[in-house]
Amino acid sequence: MSMSEGRGGSGGDGGRERLVVIGGDAAGMSAASQARRLRGPDELDIVAFERGHFTSYSACGIPYWVGGDVPERDRLVARTPGEHRERGIDLRLRTEVTEIDVAGQRVRARDVDSGAESWTPYDKLVIATGARPVRPDLPGADARGVHGVQTLDDGQALLDTLARVRGRRAVVVGAGYIGVEMAEALINRGFEVTVVNRGKEPMSTLDPDMGRLVHRAMEGLGIAMVNDTEVTGLLTGPDGRVRAVTTRDAEYPADLVVLGIGVRPETGLARAAGLPLGAHGGLLTDLAMRVRGHANIWAGGDCVEVLNLVSGQEQYVPLGTHANKHGQIIGTNAGGGYATFPGVVGTAVSKVCDLEIARTGLREKDARRVGLRFETVTIESTSRAGYYPGAALMTVKMIAEHRTGRLLGVQIVGREGAAKRVDIAAVALTARMTVEQMTALDLGYAPPFSPVWDPVLVAARKATAKVRAAA
Repeated sequence: MSMSEGRGGSGGDGGRERLVVIGGDAAGMSAASQARRLRGPDELDIVAFERGHFTSYSACGIPYWVGGDVPERDRLVARTPGEHRERGIDLRLRTEVTEIDVAGQRVRARDVDSGAESWTPYDKLVIATGARPVRPDLPGADARGVHGVQTLDDGQALLDTLARVRGRRAVVVGAGYIGVEMAEALINRGFEVTVVNRGKEPMSTLDPDMGRLVHRAMEGLGIAMVNDTEVTGLLTGPDGRVRAVTTRDAEYPADLVVLGIGVRPETGLARAAGLPLGAHGGLLTDLAMRVRGHANIWAGGDCVEVLNLVSGQEQYVPLGTHANKHGQIIGTNAGGGYATFPGVVGTAVSKVCDLEIARTGLREKDARRVGLRFETVTIESTSRAGYYPGAALMTVKMIAEHRTGRLLGVQIVGREGAAKRVDIAAVALTARMTVEQMTALDLGYAPPFSPVWDPVLVAARKATAKVRAAA
Protein backbone atom coordinates (compact mmCIF):
# COMPACT_ATOMS: atom_id res chain seq x y z
CA MET A 1 0.00 0.00 0.00
CA SER A 2 1.38 3.43 -0.89
CA MET A 3 -0.02 6.89 -0.24
CA SER A 4 1.30 10.37 -0.96
CA GLU A 5 1.11 13.79 0.66
CA GLY A 6 2.08 15.44 -2.61
CA ARG A 7 5.20 15.97 -4.60
CA GLY A 8 7.86 18.66 -4.70
CA GLY A 9 8.52 21.61 -2.41
CA SER A 10 6.14 23.82 -0.40
CA GLY A 11 4.86 20.62 1.16
CA GLY A 12 3.36 22.22 4.25
CA ASP A 13 -0.33 23.00 4.69
CA GLY A 14 -1.43 26.44 3.56
CA GLY A 15 1.82 27.05 1.68
CA ARG A 16 3.99 26.79 4.77
CA GLU A 17 7.48 25.39 4.32
CA ARG A 18 8.08 21.83 5.46
CA LEU A 19 11.22 20.57 7.19
CA VAL A 20 11.59 16.78 7.13
CA VAL A 21 14.00 15.13 9.57
CA ILE A 22 15.22 11.55 9.14
CA GLY A 23 16.33 10.21 12.52
CA GLY A 24 14.93 10.96 15.96
CA ASP A 25 17.97 11.01 18.22
CA ALA A 26 20.52 13.69 19.15
CA ALA A 27 21.26 15.45 15.86
CA GLY A 28 17.83 15.05 14.29
CA MET A 29 15.69 16.15 17.20
CA SER A 30 18.11 18.90 18.25
CA ALA A 31 17.76 20.26 14.71
CA ALA A 32 13.97 19.98 14.81
CA SER A 33 13.75 21.63 18.23
CA GLN A 34 16.06 24.50 17.31
CA ALA A 35 14.22 25.15 14.04
CA ARG A 36 10.96 25.20 15.99
CA ARG A 37 12.37 27.79 18.43
CA LEU A 38 13.17 30.06 15.52
CA ARG A 39 10.02 29.51 13.47
CA GLY A 40 6.56 28.73 14.81
CA PRO A 41 4.06 26.17 13.51
CA ASP A 42 2.33 28.83 11.40
CA GLU A 43 5.57 29.36 9.43
CA LEU A 44 7.19 25.91 9.32
CA ASP A 45 5.85 22.36 9.41
CA ILE A 46 8.30 19.89 10.92
CA VAL A 47 7.95 16.16 10.29
CA ALA A 48 10.42 13.76 11.92
CA PHE A 49 10.73 10.05 11.16
CA GLU A 50 12.23 7.57 13.65
CA ARG A 51 12.25 3.82 13.03
CA GLY A 52 12.71 2.92 16.71
CA HIS A 53 10.59 3.38 19.83
CA PHE A 54 12.55 6.24 21.42
CA THR A 55 13.81 9.76 20.71
CA SER A 56 16.42 12.13 22.14
CA TYR A 57 18.24 9.61 24.34
CA SER A 58 21.81 9.15 25.46
CA ALA A 59 23.27 6.18 23.60
CA CYS A 60 26.51 6.85 25.49
CA GLY A 61 24.70 5.94 28.70
CA ILE A 62 23.57 2.48 27.56
CA PRO A 63 26.58 0.57 29.01
CA TYR A 64 25.95 2.19 32.40
CA TRP A 65 22.26 1.26 32.25
CA VAL A 66 23.17 -2.32 31.32
CA GLY A 67 25.74 -2.43 34.12
CA GLY A 68 23.27 -1.17 36.71
CA ASP A 69 24.81 2.24 37.42
CA VAL A 70 21.76 3.87 35.81
CA PRO A 71 18.74 2.10 37.30
CA GLU A 72 16.08 2.97 34.72
CA ARG A 73 16.01 3.24 30.94
CA ASP A 74 13.91 6.39 31.01
CA ARG A 75 16.69 8.30 32.78
CA LEU A 76 18.60 8.18 29.49
CA VAL A 77 15.76 9.93 27.64
CA ALA A 78 16.24 13.70 27.46
CA ARG A 79 12.90 14.42 25.76
CA THR A 80 10.03 12.03 25.14
CA PRO A 81 8.06 11.75 21.89
CA GLY A 82 5.11 13.38 23.61
CA GLU A 83 7.19 16.39 24.60
CA HIS A 84 8.37 16.85 21.03
CA ARG A 85 4.79 16.65 19.75
CA GLU A 86 3.67 19.24 22.32
CA ARG A 87 6.21 21.59 20.73
CA GLY A 88 4.56 21.24 17.33
CA ILE A 89 6.79 18.57 15.80
CA ASP A 90 4.99 15.86 13.84
CA LEU A 91 7.05 12.94 15.16
CA ARG A 92 6.34 9.55 13.57
CA LEU A 93 7.80 6.67 15.53
CA ARG A 94 8.31 3.17 14.13
CA THR A 95 8.49 4.73 10.67
CA GLU A 96 11.52 4.05 8.51
CA VAL A 97 12.49 6.23 5.56
CA THR A 98 13.35 3.90 2.68
CA GLU A 99 14.10 6.37 -0.13
CA ILE A 100 15.12 9.97 -0.68
CA ASP A 101 13.95 11.48 -3.99
CA VAL A 102 16.28 14.48 -4.26
CA ALA A 103 14.95 15.70 -7.61
CA GLY A 104 11.33 15.47 -6.45
CA GLN A 105 12.10 16.78 -2.93
CA ARG A 106 10.26 14.00 -1.13
CA VAL A 107 10.96 10.95 1.01
CA ARG A 108 9.29 7.55 1.03
CA ALA A 109 8.56 6.11 4.49
CA ARG A 110 7.30 2.73 5.65
CA ASP A 111 5.38 1.99 8.82
CA VAL A 112 7.50 -0.71 10.49
CA ASP A 113 4.49 -2.48 12.04
CA SER A 114 1.90 -2.31 9.24
CA GLY A 115 4.16 -2.09 6.20
CA ALA A 116 2.14 0.82 4.78
CA GLU A 117 4.19 3.24 2.68
CA SER A 118 3.75 6.90 1.82
CA TRP A 119 5.61 9.80 0.23
CA THR A 120 6.19 13.04 2.15
CA PRO A 121 7.38 16.18 0.33
CA TYR A 122 9.91 18.55 1.83
CA ASP A 123 11.29 22.03 1.27
CA LYS A 124 14.21 21.35 3.59
CA LEU A 125 15.64 17.98 4.60
CA VAL A 126 17.80 16.90 7.55
CA ILE A 127 19.58 13.54 7.39
CA ALA A 128 20.46 12.29 10.87
CA THR A 129 20.45 8.53 10.30
CA GLY A 130 23.24 7.85 12.79
CA ALA A 131 25.50 4.81 12.74
CA ARG A 132 25.11 1.05 12.74
CA PRO A 133 27.17 -1.44 14.78
CA VAL A 134 29.69 -3.41 12.78
CA ARG A 135 28.62 -7.04 12.57
CA PRO A 136 31.33 -9.40 11.37
CA ASP A 137 30.55 -11.41 8.26
CA LEU A 138 31.10 -14.67 10.11
CA PRO A 139 29.14 -17.87 10.76
CA GLY A 140 26.86 -17.45 13.77
CA ALA A 141 27.06 -13.64 13.93
CA ASP A 142 23.25 -13.40 13.84
CA ALA A 143 22.62 -16.16 16.37
CA ARG A 144 20.45 -15.65 19.43
CA GLY A 145 22.49 -14.28 22.31
CA VAL A 146 24.70 -12.12 20.06
CA HIS A 147 24.12 -8.41 20.67
CA GLY A 148 25.18 -5.08 19.24
CA VAL A 149 24.67 -2.06 21.48
CA GLN A 150 23.75 1.10 19.61
CA THR A 151 20.14 2.02 20.49
CA LEU A 152 17.87 1.81 23.52
CA ASP A 153 16.12 -1.08 21.80
CA ASP A 154 19.50 -2.86 21.61
CA GLY A 155 20.14 -2.20 25.28
CA GLN A 156 16.72 -3.54 26.26
CA ALA A 157 17.28 -6.68 24.16
CA LEU A 158 20.60 -7.28 25.92
CA LEU A 159 19.05 -6.80 29.36
CA ASP A 160 16.30 -9.27 28.43
CA THR A 161 18.99 -11.80 27.52
CA LEU A 162 20.86 -11.17 30.78
CA ALA A 163 17.65 -11.91 32.69
CA ARG A 164 17.06 -15.21 30.84
CA VAL A 165 20.48 -16.68 30.25
CA ARG A 166 21.50 -19.50 32.57
CA GLY A 167 25.28 -19.41 32.24
CA ARG A 168 27.55 -16.59 33.38
CA ARG A 169 30.18 -16.54 30.63
CA ALA A 170 30.31 -13.52 28.32
CA VAL A 171 32.61 -12.74 25.42
CA VAL A 172 33.04 -9.18 24.17
CA VAL A 173 34.38 -8.90 20.63
CA GLY A 174 36.39 -5.70 20.26
CA ALA A 175 38.09 -3.43 22.77
CA GLY A 176 37.20 0.09 21.69
CA TYR A 177 35.04 2.40 23.80
CA ILE A 178 31.92 0.24 23.58
CA GLY A 179 33.82 -3.03 24.09
CA VAL A 180 35.65 -1.77 27.15
CA GLU A 181 32.55 -0.19 28.69
CA MET A 182 30.45 -3.28 28.05
CA ALA A 183 33.13 -5.51 29.60
CA GLU A 184 32.84 -3.44 32.76
CA ALA A 185 29.03 -3.58 32.64
CA LEU A 186 29.06 -7.38 32.39
CA ILE A 187 31.60 -7.69 35.22
CA ASN A 188 29.23 -5.58 37.32
CA ARG A 189 26.44 -8.03 36.42
CA GLY A 190 28.48 -10.93 37.76
CA PHE A 191 29.65 -12.45 34.48
CA GLU A 192 33.00 -13.98 33.68
CA VAL A 193 34.20 -11.78 30.83
CA THR A 194 36.65 -12.45 28.03
CA VAL A 195 37.50 -9.68 25.57
CA VAL A 196 38.79 -10.77 22.15
CA ASN A 197 40.57 -7.91 20.41
CA ARG A 198 42.34 -7.84 17.06
CA GLY A 199 44.56 -4.92 18.12
CA LYS A 200 47.82 -5.29 20.00
CA GLU A 201 46.27 -3.50 22.98
CA PRO A 202 42.76 -2.33 23.93
CA MET A 203 41.61 1.17 23.02
CA SER A 204 43.04 1.64 19.54
CA THR A 205 42.26 5.36 19.88
CA LEU A 206 45.33 5.44 22.14
CA ASP A 207 48.91 4.68 21.23
CA PRO A 208 49.81 1.07 22.16
CA ASP A 209 52.00 2.11 25.12
CA MET A 210 49.01 3.89 26.70
CA GLY A 211 46.63 1.09 25.71
CA ARG A 212 48.89 -1.27 27.67
CA LEU A 213 47.96 0.59 30.86
CA VAL A 214 44.28 -0.06 30.12
CA HIS A 215 45.10 -3.73 29.42
CA ARG A 216 46.70 -4.14 32.86
CA ALA A 217 43.79 -2.46 34.60
CA MET A 218 41.24 -4.67 32.84
CA GLU A 219 43.12 -7.81 33.83
CA GLY A 220 43.23 -6.45 37.39
CA LEU A 221 39.43 -6.42 37.34
CA GLY A 222 39.34 -10.09 36.36
CA ILE A 223 38.65 -9.49 32.66
CA ALA A 224 40.50 -11.97 30.44
CA MET A 225 42.15 -10.03 27.60
CA VAL A 226 42.96 -11.81 24.34
CA ASN A 227 44.77 -9.29 22.11
CA ASP A 228 46.16 -9.47 18.57
CA THR A 229 43.53 -12.10 17.71
CA GLU A 230 40.88 -12.29 14.98
CA VAL A 231 37.50 -13.92 15.61
CA THR A 232 36.85 -16.60 12.97
CA GLY A 233 33.31 -17.63 13.91
CA LEU A 234 30.58 -17.98 16.51
CA LEU A 235 29.38 -21.48 17.36
CA THR A 236 25.75 -22.22 18.14
CA GLY A 237 24.03 -25.01 20.02
CA PRO A 238 21.04 -27.15 18.96
CA ASP A 239 18.71 -24.40 20.26
CA GLY A 240 20.25 -21.82 17.90
CA ARG A 241 21.86 -19.85 20.71
CA VAL A 242 25.49 -18.85 20.69
CA ARG A 243 27.72 -21.14 22.73
CA ALA A 244 31.29 -20.11 21.87
CA VAL A 245 33.50 -17.65 20.00
CA THR A 246 36.29 -19.15 17.92
CA THR A 247 39.65 -17.80 16.82
CA ARG A 248 42.34 -19.47 14.74
CA ASP A 249 43.95 -20.93 17.86
CA ALA A 250 41.24 -21.26 20.50
CA GLU A 251 37.57 -21.51 21.42
CA TYR A 252 36.02 -19.33 24.13
CA PRO A 253 32.76 -20.58 25.71
CA ALA A 254 30.04 -17.96 25.70
CA ASP A 255 26.51 -17.81 27.07
CA LEU A 256 26.20 -14.40 25.43
CA VAL A 257 28.31 -12.28 23.10
CA VAL A 258 28.49 -8.50 22.82
CA LEU A 259 29.88 -6.97 19.65
CA GLY A 260 32.02 -3.94 20.41
CA ILE A 261 33.83 -3.76 17.10
CA GLY A 262 32.72 -0.21 16.40
CA VAL A 263 30.21 1.52 14.17
CA ARG A 264 29.93 2.71 10.60
CA PRO A 265 27.90 5.65 9.28
CA GLU A 266 24.35 4.68 8.32
CA THR A 267 24.41 6.25 4.87
CA GLY A 268 22.73 3.68 2.63
CA LEU A 269 19.85 6.09 1.92
CA ALA A 270 22.22 8.91 1.11
CA ARG A 271 24.35 6.73 -1.15
CA ALA A 272 21.28 5.53 -3.07
CA ALA A 273 20.18 9.16 -3.48
CA GLY A 274 23.54 10.11 -4.99
CA LEU A 275 24.63 12.36 -2.12
CA PRO A 276 28.40 12.87 -1.61
CA LEU A 277 30.19 10.52 0.78
CA GLY A 278 33.75 10.67 2.09
CA ALA A 279 36.51 8.11 2.40
CA HIS A 280 35.00 6.75 5.64
CA GLY A 281 31.49 6.40 4.19
CA GLY A 282 30.05 9.43 5.96
CA LEU A 283 28.20 12.32 4.34
CA LEU A 284 30.27 15.35 3.40
CA THR A 285 29.00 18.75 4.51
CA ASP A 286 30.13 22.37 4.48
CA LEU A 287 30.70 24.57 7.53
CA ALA A 288 26.94 25.15 7.85
CA MET A 289 26.38 21.36 7.87
CA ARG A 290 24.73 21.51 4.42
CA VAL A 291 25.35 18.44 2.31
CA ARG A 292 27.83 19.57 -0.29
CA GLY A 293 26.15 20.61 -3.51
CA HIS A 294 22.63 20.68 -2.01
CA ALA A 295 21.36 24.00 -0.65
CA ASN A 296 18.28 22.56 1.08
CA ILE A 297 19.71 19.34 2.59
CA TRP A 298 21.64 19.20 5.85
CA ALA A 299 23.24 16.26 7.66
CA GLY A 300 24.66 15.75 11.13
CA GLY A 301 25.54 13.29 13.87
CA ASP A 302 27.06 9.87 13.41
CA CYS A 303 26.32 9.75 9.66
CA VAL A 304 28.74 12.56 8.69
CA GLU A 305 32.46 13.10 8.43
CA VAL A 306 34.00 16.15 10.09
CA LEU A 307 37.16 18.20 9.68
CA ASN A 308 39.95 17.40 12.14
CA LEU A 309 41.43 20.79 13.01
CA VAL A 310 44.81 19.29 13.89
CA SER A 311 45.42 17.11 10.84
CA GLY A 312 43.40 19.19 8.39
CA GLN A 313 41.71 16.05 7.04
CA GLU A 314 38.16 14.69 7.11
CA GLN A 315 37.59 12.18 9.90
CA TYR A 316 34.76 9.96 11.15
CA VAL A 317 34.15 10.69 14.84
CA PRO A 318 30.77 9.36 16.05
CA LEU A 319 30.19 11.10 19.39
CA GLY A 320 27.10 12.49 21.06
CA THR A 321 28.80 15.81 21.80
CA HIS A 322 29.24 16.46 18.09
CA ALA A 323 25.75 15.22 17.22
CA ASN A 324 24.08 17.69 19.56
CA LYS A 325 26.19 20.57 18.24
CA HIS A 326 25.43 19.56 14.66
CA GLY A 327 21.72 19.57 15.46
CA GLN A 328 21.83 23.05 16.95
CA ILE A 329 23.69 24.40 13.93
CA ILE A 330 21.42 22.66 11.40
CA GLY A 331 18.29 23.83 13.20
CA THR A 332 19.57 27.39 13.26
CA ASN A 333 20.30 27.35 9.53
CA ALA A 334 17.11 25.52 8.56
CA GLY A 335 15.17 27.97 10.73
CA GLY A 336 16.50 30.98 8.86
CA GLY A 337 19.53 31.89 10.99
CA TYR A 338 23.21 31.23 10.40
CA ALA A 339 25.70 29.09 12.32
CA THR A 340 28.77 27.01 11.52
CA PHE A 341 30.61 23.96 12.81
CA PRO A 342 34.35 24.49 12.29
CA GLY A 343 35.51 20.96 13.12
CA VAL A 344 36.88 18.83 15.95
CA VAL A 345 40.16 18.01 17.63
CA GLY A 346 39.14 14.44 18.49
CA THR A 347 38.49 14.58 22.23
CA ALA A 348 37.04 11.54 23.99
CA VAL A 349 36.96 10.10 27.51
CA SER A 350 35.95 6.75 28.96
CA LYS A 351 36.57 4.57 31.99
CA VAL A 352 37.03 1.01 33.16
CA CYS A 353 35.71 0.97 36.72
CA ASP A 354 37.94 3.55 38.44
CA LEU A 355 40.50 3.81 35.63
CA GLU A 356 39.91 6.95 33.56
CA ILE A 357 40.98 7.13 29.90
CA ALA A 358 41.21 10.28 27.78
CA ARG A 359 42.61 11.43 24.47
CA THR A 360 42.56 14.42 22.17
CA GLY A 361 44.33 15.37 18.97
CA LEU A 362 46.56 12.99 17.02
CA ARG A 363 48.15 9.69 17.94
CA GLU A 364 51.67 8.95 16.75
CA LYS A 365 50.38 7.02 13.74
CA ASP A 366 47.94 9.82 12.87
CA ALA A 367 50.80 12.33 12.81
CA ARG A 368 52.90 10.03 10.62
CA ARG A 369 49.97 9.49 8.24
CA VAL A 370 49.68 13.22 7.51
CA GLY A 371 53.43 13.66 7.20
CA LEU A 372 54.15 15.48 10.46
CA ARG A 373 57.46 15.14 12.28
CA PHE A 374 57.01 15.12 16.04
CA GLU A 375 58.45 14.63 19.50
CA THR A 376 56.75 12.65 22.28
CA VAL A 377 57.08 12.70 26.04
CA THR A 378 55.42 10.62 28.74
CA ILE A 379 55.28 11.63 32.40
CA GLU A 380 53.80 10.27 35.60
CA SER A 381 52.25 12.59 38.15
CA THR A 382 49.42 12.64 40.68
CA SER A 383 45.89 13.97 40.60
CA ARG A 384 46.40 15.99 43.80
CA ALA A 385 49.34 17.26 45.80
CA GLY A 386 51.37 14.17 46.66
CA TYR A 387 50.94 14.71 50.41
CA TYR A 388 47.16 15.15 50.19
CA PRO A 389 45.01 12.06 50.96
CA GLY A 390 43.67 10.32 47.86
CA ALA A 391 46.40 11.44 45.48
CA ALA A 392 46.37 8.95 42.59
CA LEU A 393 48.88 8.30 39.82
CA MET A 394 48.22 9.31 36.24
CA THR A 395 50.21 8.96 33.06
CA VAL A 396 50.21 11.78 30.51
CA LYS A 397 51.59 11.39 26.98
CA MET A 398 52.08 14.51 24.88
CA ILE A 399 52.92 14.83 21.18
CA ALA A 400 54.38 18.07 19.80
CA GLU A 401 55.40 19.07 16.29
CA HIS A 402 59.13 18.94 15.60
CA ARG A 403 60.78 22.39 15.53
CA THR A 404 57.57 24.47 15.93
CA GLY A 405 56.46 22.82 19.18
CA ARG A 406 52.79 23.03 18.16
CA LEU A 407 50.74 20.71 20.34
CA LEU A 408 49.50 17.72 18.31
CA GLY A 409 47.91 15.41 20.85
CA VAL A 410 47.53 14.30 24.46
CA GLN A 411 46.56 10.97 26.04
CA ILE A 412 45.88 10.47 29.74
CA VAL A 413 45.32 7.28 31.73
CA GLY A 414 44.85 7.43 35.51
CA ARG A 415 42.51 7.31 38.45
CA GLU A 416 40.07 9.88 39.81
CA GLY A 417 40.62 13.35 38.39
CA ALA A 418 42.65 12.23 35.37
CA ALA A 419 40.30 12.17 32.39
CA LYS A 420 38.82 15.67 32.36
CA ARG A 421 42.30 17.20 32.39
CA VAL A 422 42.31 16.39 28.68
CA ASP A 423 40.02 19.39 28.21
CA ILE A 424 43.01 21.67 28.85
CA ALA A 425 44.72 20.08 25.88
CA ALA A 426 41.55 20.23 23.76
CA VAL A 427 41.39 24.00 24.21
CA ALA A 428 45.11 24.33 23.50
CA LEU A 429 44.73 22.30 20.30
CA THR A 430 41.80 24.41 19.13
CA ALA A 431 43.86 27.56 19.76
CA ARG A 432 46.87 26.01 17.95
CA MET A 433 49.07 26.64 20.97
CA THR A 434 52.63 25.44 21.27
CA VAL A 435 53.71 23.34 24.23
CA GLU A 436 55.84 26.26 25.41
CA GLN A 437 52.80 28.54 25.43
CA MET A 438 50.93 25.90 27.42
CA THR A 439 53.49 26.05 30.23
CA ALA A 440 52.25 29.57 31.04
CA LEU A 441 48.58 28.62 31.34
CA ASP A 442 47.06 29.96 34.57
CA LEU A 443 45.34 26.81 35.83
CA GLY A 444 43.57 26.45 39.14
CA TYR A 445 45.55 25.02 42.04
CA ALA A 446 44.84 23.81 45.54
CA PRO A 447 46.25 20.62 47.12
CA PRO A 448 42.92 18.70 47.00
CA PHE A 449 42.69 19.26 43.24
CA SER A 450 46.18 19.34 41.75
CA PRO A 451 49.89 19.47 42.39
CA VAL A 452 51.44 22.95 42.07
CA TRP A 453 52.37 21.96 38.51
CA ASP A 454 49.37 20.32 36.92
CA PRO A 455 50.28 17.01 35.21
CA VAL A 456 49.39 18.45 31.77
CA LEU A 457 51.76 21.36 32.37
CA VAL A 458 54.51 19.01 33.58
CA ALA A 459 54.18 17.19 30.26
CA ALA A 460 54.21 20.51 28.39
CA ARG A 461 57.44 21.57 30.14
CA LYS A 462 59.10 18.27 29.27
CA ALA A 463 57.87 18.48 25.67
CA THR A 464 59.18 22.05 25.39
CA ALA A 465 62.63 20.91 26.49
CA LYS A 466 62.59 18.03 24.00
CA VAL A 467 61.51 20.28 21.11
CA ARG A 468 64.31 22.74 21.93
CA ALA A 469 66.90 20.00 22.15
CA ALA A 470 65.83 18.58 18.77
CA ALA A 471 65.88 21.94 16.97
